[in-house]
Amino acid sequence: MKTWLITGASRGFGLLIARLALARGDNVVATARQPQSVLRVLGEHPRLLALPLDVTDEHAAAQAVTQATARFGRIDVLVNNAGYGLLGAVEESSAEEVRRLYETNVFGLLNVTRAVLPVMRRQRSGHVINISSIGGYMAYPGWGVYGSTKFAVEGITEALAQELQPLGIHATVVEPGFFRTDFLDASSLSSTAAVIDDYAATVGAMRGHAAEANHQQPGDPYKLAVAMLLLADAVRPPVRLPLGSDTVARLREKNRVVERELEEWMAVALSTDHDAAVPAP
Repeated sequence: MKTWLITGASRGFGLLIARLALARGDNVVATARQPQSVLRVLGEHPRLLALPLDVTDEHAAAQAVTQATARFGRIDVLVNNAGYGLLGAVEESSAEEVRRLYETNVFGLLNVTRAVLPVMRRQRSGHVINISSIGGYMAYPGWGVYGSTKFAVEGITEALAQELQPLGIHATVVEPGFFRTDFLDASSLSSTAAVIDDYAATVGAMRGHAAEANHQQPGDPYKLAVAMLLLADAVRPPVRLPLGSDTVARLREKNRVVERELEEWMAVALSTDHDAAVPAP
């Protein structure tokens, strides 16, 4: 039996993971801004603790962890799932829109992670799973600022994996592609207030694509939730787990482009080291 703490558990991936974990006999601490929405779907359950949590509130994160450990005694798996998207060109994104996005997607993830890690360090076991995106590995027009939050999550997770490995704790960043959730709905996706006509061919086209793709995405959210349980059970989990055929294709494309550019610019790349010291005559 594992004890999970899942943020953003009122719908989407978080809710599906919570349901499957409960079904197999695990304990679940499901956090959301409105925990009643979790209970409405999952019902009262002796192994379910639904808690209110705004991840941008560091004190609230600490309180949630205190309540979780008081109820279940430990936390084995943290799933940092809370987050939302911002669609717009980098130039169109206001300072306030960027700040709010980072408060949830990056600083909120850090708040919850810092609150949970003392528990895992005492246990000398645990698994931190951070939900990123293919947009955290490869940038897209219109998703630059959102993707930058996920690039940050990727870097944080890679460092965490190295820092925590000697303590018996794992860290994995999960990179879903386009899954058939509500991510492209207004409930999960914000658009920049500013729209600049010069970006019509790039960002404007992406806005149209996002509207058309909503609820037509290739990924099956239930299968992602199943994969998350497999990940949590792995003895040697990966640091990075891409999910979805679209993610795998994009990841390989990005790696090819980076390798090709590296070869083209290798002479310049290697030209900036200090020359070997010339021995005195």
